[in-house]
Amino acid sequence: MFVKVCGLTTEEQIDWAVDLGYSAIGVVGTPRSKRHCEHSRARVLADYARGRITTFVVALDMAEVTDLVEHFDVVQLYQWVELPNLAFCSSSEPSPGQEYEYFFYDASAGSGNYSAFPDWVRELPGQVVLAGGLNAENVAGVIADHRPFGVDVSSSVESAPGVKSYESMKRFKQAVRAAD
Repeated sequence: MFVKVCGLTTEEQIDWAVDLGYSAIGVVGTPRSKRHCEHSRARVLADYARGRITTFVVALDMAEVTDLVEHFDVVQLYQWVELPNLAFCSSSEPSPGQEYEYFFYDASAGSGNYSAFPDWVRELPGQVVLAGGLNAENVAGVIADHRPFGVDVSSSVESAPGVKSYESMKRFKQAVRAAD
């Protein structure tokens, strides 16, 4: 199963994600987030991760990360744009004709607050990733109920905003592995 850990800010956190077998990492490019990574630093992290793990740059809209797009494998946005490597995030069903590489259902809009996932996410074609308030305690039930392509985690694997915990990342990954 695809498992992404988002909001990474250090090379050590990337090493942990690789070591623990995560599929992808996310670096937040929007200045509105507690996990915001300055763009010069984001480029350093993307270069560090290149070839080791899939990289996502995460923002609300394209204008926030235009200068980072070429440095990351995937562009994760909460506003749809036409991009071949788009991870489109929304709490609404995508419209016909909206193409994307991944669809992230995230009703929390990056806040980390959990709410039940709607039944329609089971019916979406393609690579559907569930996000928003997932943690080691609830992820197995979400996987069993919805059978997504993948899951995304951020705040529940932190000891403070932007400060990931190796042990929490490990527990989350183990919970996903047990459920898969």
